Amino acid sequence: MRSVEDIIALMGGPEAAAARCGVGTEAVRKWRQARAIPAKHWPAVLAATGLTLAELPGAPAGASPPETHAMPDPIDSATVPPEGATAALVLGDGTVLWGRGFGAYGTRVGEVCFTTGMTGYQETLTDPSYAGQIITFTFPHIGNVGANPEDIEAGTPAARGLVVKQDVTEPSNWRATRHLDDWLKSHGVTGIAGVDTRALTARIRDGGAPNGVLCFPADGRFDIAELRAQAREWPGLIGMDLAREVSCRQSYRWDETEWAWPQGYGRLTAPKHRVVAVDYGAKRNILRGLASAGCEVMVVPATASAEEILRHAPDGVFLSNGPGDPAATGEYAVPVIREVLERGVPIFGICLGHQLLARTLGAQTYKMERGHRGANQPVKDLATGKVEITCQNHGFAVDEKSLPKNARVTHVSLFDGSNEGIACTDRPAFSVQYHPEAGPGPTDSHYLFHRFVELIEKHKEGSGRA
Repeated sequence: MRSVEDIIALMGGPEAAAARCGVGTEAVRKWRQARAIPAKHWPAVLAATGLTLAELPGAPAGASPPETHAMPDPIDSATVPPEGATAALVLGDGTVLWGRGFGAYGTRVGEVCFTTGMTGYQETLTDPSYAGQIITFTFPHIGNVGANPEDIEAGTPAARGLVVKQDVTEPSNWRATRHLDDWLKSHGVTGIAGVDTRALTARIRDGGAPNGVLCFPADGRFDIAELRAQAREWPGLIGMDLAREVSCRQSYRWDETEWAWPQGYGRLTAPKHRVVAVDYGAKRNILRGLASAGCEVMVVPATASAEEILRHAPDGVFLSNGPGDPAATGEYAVPVIREVLERGVPIFGICLGHQLLARTLGAQTYKMERGHRGANQPVKDLATGKVEITCQNHGFAVDEKSLPKNARVTHVSLFDGSNEGIACTDRPAFSVQYHPEAGPGPTDSHYLFHRFVELIEKHKEGSGRA
């Protein structure tokens, strides 16, 4: 027997369940409260979900559904948009979630994930680590502070789409320069509102991140069969190298420092160290964090060779965050990192950079069922015993059991015990899975940029370069 919650989720959430049964969402709330669905709604439930009567809570053994007119086919019924629906999110299992489209018209396919961050939606949408993904925001009020040209982590949004609960409202913030809908249109990003994001999040939590197609057609026509096929056939992120897609094409110098009131962003005028940042999908606020710590930063493409990196005579090398499968990116990144390690240059990695450093040392990585995405992720520093609240965005992780003897675990997740940091015992190199730059998120882990600088200074002293 299925629970009422399961059935509501199968129907696409409370709004969709209410629409299919011809009732209001208050009636669906009462279903949940009573843990049963009235018999008069069984035909619609069976048609929408494909369940049998025996699977419905409250149905007595041997009962038959009330007589009704011919029930619509559960597949065909999902192809007709409810009144007011202008967009659809179609999942890999065939589920159709209807809503109201906003942003740019179009069809986008990717992995459907969720993030629990309550602020910083513009930074989230422009975080290159979200390439290949359709983001579900668990916080309902997305768009209420508008958009501005400062709160971006890359020149263009990397996310393939967004799913929100409430319609985007007019901006109410002194820094806003435009409406979020207008900003999304200008960047070709598609969104859908009116979806039960709680039900969708629970579905991802329990069943893993599914493939999905977000469709907002300009002509209002939906080919549900084709959309289902696209969602079903999309290969997924395993084996996908997305770092090449979001990386810079040419090297460039970075000297902008972190935002501060009232002057905004600053400039590094007296650099103390030279750092080469390998751009696998680097966020701007990470580069600002390095610059604010006194580092002159030279950013190079993800495919840069060890020779190209070392040509800049770096005091340290930074391995950035980024999207996709580290095993795929590692095909060309690991040999480069290995050569830099052998030269003894200090290394600091974040997110994908953390995974690539681990693979360089001989460890393995794996795809997580749902990943960590949000700005409230607790991580324990094993050396100090302190707990940091961190910002995270990753769907792959390092397998601790595969780490070699010359790598020690430094941080662990207090959510699921997965690895959050490592350090080499015989090389000046360390990395963390999370994002210390706080763009968006808390600043508990900002000390890591200074730890990297301390490692550089110690290495300089040991080599006589101080």
